[in-house]
Amino acid sequence: MAVDETEFSEFFASQYGPLCWLGLLLTGDRAEGEELAQEALYAPGGAGSWCADPDDPASYARRVLVNRRRSLLRRAAVETRYLARSRPEDLVVPAGDERALVLWQAVQALPARQRAVLVLRFHQDLPEAEVARLLGLPLGTVKSLGHRALARLRERLGAPGLDPARSRSEEGP
Repeated sequence: MAVDETEFSEFFASQYGPLCWLGLLLTGDRAEGEELAQEALYAPGGAGSWCADPDDPASYARRVLVNRRRSLLRRAAVETRYLARSRPEDLVVPAGDERALVLWQAVQALPARQRAVLVLRFHQDLPEAEVARLLGLPLGTVKSLGHRALARLRERLGAPGLDPARSRSEEGP
């Protein structure tokens, strides 16, 4: 099917801004949002693919953008899982940063799902809903896994003997 360049240009001009905005909202990054918008408008199959759904091409472009974002997130999750399974001892911790090494060891001791939630939530700075979607878990499960993981880290890394409130009450009046 031949694509009318004028029609496509008008479609592009009317949809690029809203798609950039959607991409920004999904990613939190303007450049990533713009890239997703461009990919949605120039989906594989050439410039004519924007009309794969001739009844509602704008909806089709949004669907392409969201699916592309999901695909990128899935790939990132796979890469994260692979890196977690690969030899963590090969990771280099900056010299003199003992706190980072202690934290790294404590995170590695967490169960895989708790570790995945913490990494995606805090290292990748993803919202809980996105973490839930990526891991295929209910939002409540992600929240409880994160809560338990943080509690374990506090327990493992905390020094109860150094807690000022606890030491004062143990010393007496």
